[in-house]
Amino acid sequence: MTAPIGRRRALTLLGLGAAGLTVGATGWLLADDDSRLRPASGDRPLPEPTALRSRDGRLDVRLVAAAGVRLAGRDTRAWGWNGRSPGPTLRVRPGDLLRVRLENRLPMATSLHTHGLHVSPLGDGDDPFRSVPPGDTADYAFRIPADHPAGTFWYHPHHHGSVADQVFAGLVGALVVEDEPAAAVAERLLVVTDTSLDGSGRVRAPDPMAASTGRLGELVLVNGEHQPVIDVRTGAVERWRIVNACAGRVLRLDLAGPAVDRLAFDGWYLPATAADQPLVLAPGNRADLWLRTGTAGRYPLLSAAGLRANGGMGMGMGMGMGAAGDGPVTLATVAVTGPPTEPPAAPVRPDPAPPLPGPVTRRRRLTLGSAMGPGGMRWTVDGRGFDPDRDDQVVPLGSVEEWTVLNGTGQDHPFHLHTRPFQVMADSTGAPPVAVRQDVVTVPAGGWVRLRIAFTDLPGRSVYHCHTLDHEDGGMMGTVRVVES
Repeated sequence: MTAPIGRRRALTLLGLGAAGLTVGATGWLLADDDSRLRPASGDRPLPEPTALRSRDGRLDVRLVAAAGVRLAGRDTRAWGWNGRSPGPTLRVRPGDLLRVRLENRLPMATSLHTHGLHVSPLGDGDDPFRSVPPGDTADYAFRIPADHPAGTFWYHPHHHGSVADQVFAGLVGALVVEDEPAAAVAERLLVVTDTSLDGSGRVRAPDPMAASTGRLGELVLVNGEHQPVIDVRTGAVERWRIVNACAGRVLRLDLAGPAVDRLAFDGWYLPATAADQPLVLAPGNRADLWLRTGTAGRYPLLSAAGLRANGGMGMGMGMGMGAAGDGPVTLATVAVTGPPTEPPAAPVRPDPAPPLPGPVTRRRRLTLGSAMGPGGMRWTVDGRGFDPDRDDQVVPLGSVEEWTVLNGTGQDHPFHLHTRPFQVMADSTGAPPVAVRQDVVTVPAGGWVRLRIAFTDLPGRSVYHCHTLDHEDGGMMGTVRVVES
């Protein structure tokens, strides 16, 4: 069972123990002083994470989780994969086999979750109950289905009790399922993270309120850089893949100047009628955009609002206002320069997936809740904290279900289901649904969403949870077992 998350337990989960906030023999990484790391001065270009591509239907990857990465132009003791945060971008195609050897050089257990992939939770697959102890190595194997959608996904640890700590420390990376070769369009990847670092580059201990509200880092980064410059030629057309890899920050993106069209959300193509603005990304959401530049100039890419999931995110894809939070944050600056180029051929918008079919075989209700206890805040689903040994939902293989997820709290909660997408059929705002699949949807405070889920393949056991990761670690997670009849 999941105990309430109080200050002392949070520090224990972070590897600090009850003795206090000191750095142990590992040299890791947490501090509780008032100093802050200052980003290096001057304009720096947007860095591109290393891309690892499959060949002949296979991608073999070694991921080393360890301290010591460069962030915001400074050497830090934050965490990363293979010495970088974000880690390498894994690029595969439908039908490929992705094999990962994970080496854990952290002072705590870790694991690996391929967020958004429709892959098996069995064996060496996307098993959220698996644990890789410090100093150990584990092998994962993800068979990408031949009919898997092309899109933008990501990977991160999923060891319950320390997911927020590890993501906040920098253990994130993008995962792209590539389209069939099409008209050449330049691509950019933007992995947005936030963290808090002290003056020596160590990750700071979370605020005591983080267990209640979700943590927020004052250092907001794109591909590990602070407010980078994105150089684009006048008249260019680019595809941007944006990942909200923050532990608790909601992004509400705003870019004046270039024309922006929404192409995909959570790895699934959108109909051409999908609204372009505003674009709100809860933690875990992704968006693919087409950007067309016009007049030369410098244009800030802002997160105009969105401290935490706290203010009603709207229907399905997160349309609408986020929480006011700490005001606008400049993520990057788009510098449009040079003489106008010959406009490239207009890229073809792929067709969206059809709506999930019926008939619906069963309807369920889940209630997200919270309670204060003597040890601190406790987050629940249906009044219970997470128990990895309990089956909360047992679903027959081959069924199609509709789940109504109710929010009995005063905060929004981004709801995530592992290994399979869902379609939002309705929600308490009354906004018309967009017939698109996704894997994270915000359940508004005091409201509800109704989701259609196809359990037509992939038997096994997995989880659903709030993607405000401190809430997940605090117990707002349940299990689902898909069983063959």
